[in-house]
Amino acid sequence: MKIKSIHHVAIICSDYEKSKNFYINILGCKLIEETYREDRNSYKLDIRVGSNEQIELFSFPNPPKRQTNPEAVGLRHLAFSVSNIEESIQYLQQNDVIVEPIRVDELTNKKFTFFRDPDGLPLELYEE
Repeated sequence: MKIKSIHHVAIICSDYEKSKNFYINILGCKLIEETYREDRNSYKLDIRVGSNEQIELFSFPNPPKRQTNPEAVGLRHLAFSVSNIEESIQYLQQNDVIVEPIRVDELTNKKFTFFRDPDGLPLELYEE
């Protein structure tokens, strides 16, 4: 077996419209398909990140809250690559997104920072 790439990352949100706006209008992801699943009273939003990657954004009635911070077992965070981290931070802040101070990866000397989606999911910007 040879894995070619990551196909998608699935995220469950608590406020579908708020998260849809965040990922599409603020982060600039592109809408692929939006599906309402009546039997689950749930939406599934497929959005494109970059050229081939996808996020599946799910809504469910009353989903449980995230129990711990990124240092717990499981997915730690989702990272997005950007060309200019300072411009990206400025853009996020203009859209009322709180961004942590820039850090430098001690192994690569590349700049990165963290911010959170509307449900507190940790997201990272990593400068190419």
